[in-house]
Amino acid sequence: MTETPLLDVSVLVTRPERQADDLVAAIESRGGVAIRFPVIETQPRESVNVAAAAEELRNPDIAIFVSANAVRYGLPFAGAASLAVVGPATARAVEEGGREVDIRSPGGFDSEHLLETPELQDVAGKVVRIIRGNGGRELLADTLRERGALVDYLEVYQRLVPDYDDSGLASICEQWRTSRTAVVTVMSVETLTNLVELLPAEGLELLGKTRLVTPASRVIKEAEKRFPGIPTTLADGPQASDMVEAIVACVKSRTSP
Repeated sequence: MTETPLLDVSVLVTRPERQADDLVAAIESRGGVAIRFPVIETQPRESVNVAAAAEELRNPDIAIFVSANAVRYGLPFAGAASLAVVGPATARAVEEGGREVDIRSPGGFDSEHLLETPELQDVAGKVVRIIRGNGGRELLADTLRERGALVDYLEVYQRLVPDYDDSGLASICEQWRTSRTAVVTVMSVETLTNLVELLPAEGLELLGKTRLVTPASRVIKEAEKRFPGIPTTLADGPQASDMVEAIVACVKSRTSP
């Protein structure tokens, strides 16, 4: 018989709609109820505009993809460069796109771990193309430039805050309150920022009291700064299996005698 440690437990899932399915399925497979509340929306840039921008850039020796969406919309613009990825989901997207990953961190899923790989140490004089959405962290570019690389950005999609009307937000808060939602999942600082921006006062009050599960220590630091005393749990990684195991552990610790 399948274990259902999350029976009657509700989890607010804030991932983009298209990327939430694995986590939702993992929660439901353990008996939980997933409340979808995507707080980031992605839209590809017009391919003709991306192609024109790529034509203006130097031919890359290394192309770094910062997300699966960067691969989905930007893989054709990597040319013959060695491909580097941030995280396992991004690696899987590259492989599903018919290319091989040349540079990845075996022990992490963020920019810091990727920068520790041997292939990104001696990069003086090499052209590195970072393929990403609009904006984002500058750590990769700054560090690689310090190491002597020539770094270009190619933005292939936009990240937007979804447009919810008042009734939609009220419905989310109603589900949150009446289901006694035990956990909120937040994958990035941007996710947390958008969540805070979207929620009405009632939602912010609920957020400050609900356990936040995240794979990123930066999220915990930001959450604790915004909501002193908020309960938090650091998952082992961003994969659905990592997140759901962290959620299960939280629930078990709460119900154990």
